[in-house]
Amino acid sequence: MAFLFRRLAFYLAAFLAAATINFFLPRLMPGDPIQLMFSSAGAELPPESLEALKLTFGFVDGPLWKQYLTYLGSIFTGDLGRSIKYFPLPVTSVLGHALIWTLVLMGTATVISFILGTWLGVMAAWKRGSRFDVIVSVTSIFATSVPAVVTSLIVLFVFGFTLDWFPNGYAADPSLDPAFTLQYIASVAYHGVLPMVTLCTVLIGGFTVTMRNNMINLLGEDYIVMARAKGLSDRRVMLWYAARNALLPTVSSLAIAIGTILGGSLVTEVVFNYPGLGNVLYQAILARDYPVIQGQLLIMTATMLVANFIVDVSYVLLDPRLKAA
Repeated sequence: MAFLFRRLAFYLAAFLAAATINFFLPRLMPGDPIQLMFSSAGAELPPESLEALKLTFGFVDGPLWKQYLTYLGSIFTGDLGRSIKYFPLPVTSVLGHALIWTLVLMGTATVISFILGTWLGVMAAWKRGSRFDVIVSVTSIFATSVPAVVTSLIVLFVFGFTLDWFPNGYAADPSLDPAFTLQYIASVAYHGVLPMVTLCTVLIGGFTVTMRNNMINLLGEDYIVMARAKGLSDRRVMLWYAARNALLPTVSSLAIAIGTILGGSLVTEVVFNYPGLGNVLYQAILARDYPVIQGQLLIMTATMLVANFIVDVSYVLLDPRLKAA
């Protein structure tokens, strides 16, 4: 329990540090969202309405430290204010709707990438030096080296425009009403193929390389030699002796992959016009929508910290040596 409390305190301090950066970063951006909104209205708004706009969106003049304390209080009460671009919707509603789409996309891509990448890494390490190992290793390293934006554009151009196999944007057919029906679910799956392929391409290579290297380091261990000397089948030695122990560092890389897929999903959603958090953040930046930007960055920070905390706990549970220590 002491370990859990120490890690919890560490991640809480990290969250407060990230929240502080989150407060100051949008305010260093050029432009004032209230002035932009007031200017876009032209002569329709009288000058005295400028102060009313500031009060509505919480942009009250005052010392920066007071604004910062108000901001921290709003975080822990769940009141993130109202969106400027999507007024009068609250930030929680805007981000909550987008979060569902991002979780579906990210969650599916992470599970597929982890399973497929781990399996390819195991097979490449077990057949090291073979043609299969060379092809998988080179392809994996190349895939991890290509930025997500480049992969997104290539996938969109080849499968969306050139071959015209899949839709070029949106999360579902715009002519369909959102509902939990087979037709709508099929449309969502069909429109999500290209974003899913992009994210899986970005992630699979990292899992493959990590698992392959871990496996190779373990194949010369005494207990692997002893298992082979006992006459155990190659399949059992590969899965239950080598892959099982090599999986522990791969679990740690899963937390790092959350950050990679968060960054990749931001670009991918913009390229494919997918209604997730990435697209909302892009639109909020263009509109200088400070409340949405801050809420979005808080969600990303909290996701990364929670993922790392879960990995820390699971790593202790999976490794008996750490559990005993």
